Amino acid sequence: MQPVAALQSEYSLWWRRPEEEVLPTLEELGIGLIPYSPLGKGFLAGTIDASATFGSDDFRSQLPRFTPGALSANQALVELLGSIAADKNATPAQIALAWLLAQRPWIVPIPGTTNPSRLDENFGAVDVELTPDDLREIDTAAAKIAVQGARYPETLERMTGG
Repeated sequence: MQPVAALQSEYSLWWRRPEEEVLPTLEELGIGLIPYSPLGKGFLAGTIDASATFGSDDFRSQLPRFTPGALSANQALVELLGSIAADKNATPAQIALAWLLAQRPWIVPIPGTTNPSRLDENFGAVDVELTPDDLREIDTAAAKIAVQGARYPETLERMTGG
């Protein structure tokens, strides 16, 4: 029998529920976390605004967080990342990834992309240094932002543990 080395779960500034029970359990057991969707399906990269539309072949067209109203309400999170990115000479995506990397040394996010320039941008997150003050600022500001829209449609939300 092989011990569990890592768990893959969604985790980002946009969905922090793993902090409640999953992260403490993983830490206790010495298991790593591989967060998928660390950029909130592209939203935290700062390239999607309230006017964005998605074709029927784009999974995001089915997600409550990607409706125009939710996109508009959730822009505050992207604005937070953008303001910190400007101070760090980085991009919002790099700040979102650097935040994840700063949470625990055993967290290794897997941002997905098919765009080589986005891959290079994502790699740049390892060079972004977030100080303890930066992390407190992000956490304090993010706690005041109520993310609008469910992660998935109701039928999928029940299956993924909402």
